Amino acid sequence: MSSSGKLQGKVAIITGAASGIGKEIALVYAREGAAVAVADINQAAAQKTADEIIAAGGRAMGIAMDVTDEAAVNNGTDQVAAAWGSVDILISNAGIQIVNPIEQFSYADWKKMLAIHLDGAFLTTKAALKHMYKDNRGGIVIYMGSVHSHEASPLKAPYVSAKHALMGLSKVLAKEGAAHNVRSHVICPGFVRTPLVDKQIPEQAKELGISEEEVVKRVMLGNTVDGIFTTVDDVAQTALFLATFPTAALTGQSFIVSHGWSMK
Repeated sequence: MSSSGKLQGKVAIITGAASGIGKEIALVYAREGAAVAVADINQAAAQKTADEIIAAGGRAMGIAMDVTDEAAVNNGTDQVAAAWGSVDILISNAGIQIVNPIEQFSYADWKKMLAIHLDGAFLTTKAALKHMYKDNRGGIVIYMGSVHSHEASPLKAPYVSAKHALMGLSKVLAKEGAAHNVRSHVICPGFVRTPLVDKQIPEQAKELGISEEEVVKRVMLGNTVDGIFTTVDDVAQTALFLATFPTAALTGQSFIVSHGWSMK
């Protein structure tokens, strides 16, 4: 596994890492020398990604983790720390998408969305800080926000609400964590062509009364400067930059990666 070793000796937990953005971050981090815990609600898929990293010469383990289950989060995090000594980086990435107008959104779906995106971020942060705060060892917490941490779109009330809330959580952690050498960031991708986004295309077409092609061209790419989807590598390289930035000059901030879809 060829790399420049930018993360040599570091231990990272990445949630939702069996596929999509999380998987790409796991692969990039492993190539840079990190020991990577691939955490996902789908244990078999998590282990498959971990095995892929190991086969390439990296260090990884698959962890079954439902980020809405406090005991599962605590046990998984402690398992990683016991195996590799501590936790240096947390990527809170697990997420789902459900689209509906507010008046049709079920309360159960609202709670499910907030539980995964926001409660999961809180629970994984709290579990990681137990290890990062010890002896002021420090660490980096990166939340996977969205352009919807800054903007709003129709049909996404709980998603937009949760992604906005991650900004507040990150800012509080930046203030509280500074004394323990912990920094926090929010990465805010535009539309990334993952299974999560692919699933939205027919759903949005139905709700908006337009074709799937129009959803892609107008809704997802219409505000970009080049008509190109943000890639998983765009996001992973940003996550690598933030994990290796040497000082607290960058903390409590958000970084939009969207090909110009949003320019906040």
